[in-house]
Amino acid sequence: MPDATNVVIVNAMDDEALSIIRAVSDDLVVKDVSALTRAERKGDKTRAAELDDALRDAEVIWALKLPDRLLERAPNLKWLQTISTGVDRILADDLVKSDVVVTNMSGIHEVTIAEFVLMLMLMFVKRAPEAFYQQIEGRWKWFPVSVLSGKTVGIVGLGRIGREVARVVRFFGMRVVATRRSAAAAEEHENVDHVFPLADLHELLAQCDFVVLSLPLTAESRHLIAEPEFRAMKDTGILINVSRGAVVDEEALETALAEKWIGGAGLDVVANEPLSANSPLRHMRNVIMSPHVSGDVEEYDVGAARLFAENLRRYLDGLPLLNVVDKSLGY
Repeated sequence: MPDATNVVIVNAMDDEALSIIRAVSDDLVVKDVSALTRAERKGDKTRAAELDDALRDAEVIWALKLPDRLLERAPNLKWLQTISTGVDRILADDLVKSDVVVTNMSGIHEVTIAEFVLMLMLMFVKRAPEAFYQQIEGRWKWFPVSVLSGKTVGIVGLGRIGREVARVVRFFGMRVVATRRSAAAAEEHENVDHVFPLADLHELLAQCDFVVLSLPLTAESRHLIAEPEFRAMKDTGILINVSRGAVVDEEALETALAEKWIGGAGLDVVANEPLSANSPLRHMRNVIMSPHVSGDVEEYDVGAARLFAENLRRYLDGLPLLNVVDKSLGY
């Protein structure tokens, strides 16, 4: 290992976050090449040689969107720290097969995503979209609203985010059921009334007023929620997706919403972002959409940089890294 560890910042971070990384150790050489990678993504190859030089020396890379041919251009890469929790967008076959360690940002999203899920639930039971449409259309008509207390929420994916959702909704008197890929018989979790194995997903769906998707996108979970699952849900049930859009079969979702198989959907993610302008989902009154913001806060860069800094200290000291991704599983 050379005397200095070369850390390459591929995606931009603000000045405060960058200073946190640079303050970790004098043994780090931190190069911010985000302007070069951004230009390359836009088709500007005029500074490709400069970017190649930086990547060639990189031992550690911080990134969200990877440069083309990353492993070829970064032969000394040992560790890739991604800026997001989900890694489905970066786990190409060559990276999975390589010896490069991948770590994610698990641990900094739970609170804001759980609050976002709670907001969507409240918007549906208080019929906020109807109030918004009345305001826009100049109408004034009374309608009844409901409460969360006593309703059942099903959490599909009981990781850190799912567990935080369970903790939060408990304060509203909700019953919580969940499914986990590797759930064992009689498995128990704090704030969860019952844990189902994934094979019993339909049994979970049938009893839920809200179904929250908070699982990673893998080959196994792609289109996990499709026509059979929508038909298994209550016709008043609400689907909330804060994971990845491709976990849901969107064509089946459009049909389920249009034909009232389910009551509505809160979608922070869609399969192809941004959602096409002619998508029926844009105009459905039983859909609440947001542009993939549930995990973001204004201080995100700083929080992410602090986690990266802790991992850098561990790396320099030869200690196990936090949030190591099992590349074979995809999370």
